[in-house]
Amino acid sequence: MKKIFVFAFLVIGFYANAQSKEYTTQKEKKLSVKSPFEKIWDGELPAEIVYKDNEIIAFVPLRRQTPVHYLIVPKKRIPTISDLKDEDLHLIGKMYKVARDLAKKYGIADTGYRLSMNTNEDAGQSVFHIHLHLLGGMKTGPMVDQTFIDPRSKKDDK
Repeated sequence: MKKIFVFAFLVIGFYANAQSKEYTTQKEKKLSVKSPFEKIWDGELPAEIVYKDNEIIAFVPLRRQTPVHYLIVPKKRIPTISDLKDEDLHLIGKMYKVARDLAKKYGIADTGYRLSMNTNEDAGQSVFHIHLHLLGGMKTGPMVDQTFIDPRSKKDDK
């Protein structure tokens, strides 16, 4: 009986943490074609480009979420951070360097800014080509809605 319970727990846990079928289908469809970022890189889609070298491009997204909002994208298509290979790690460092430099250039380095990278369904990733959001120019508030209560914490912990 104990073995059945453990097996059921593992199977339910696996499916509870898996991506939805709809999301997986959309992801596969999007991965089968050029990403919008590759199209921007290749000049097939317009964008306000603020930085470009042989490995990284940065531009204003279609829907800015703050007064200063740039997407920093490697030329190499890596669908998610989970797909990152050890040989690609320099790209992550370079993306952060570009973010630092853009924050200085656009006057938000001292007041503060947020760097964000979404991975898969629960984080809301919709373009499967890693990209770093540089957000600033206003107070951004909490990253999540602060409603999660850690069951391990004491009620009087704050």
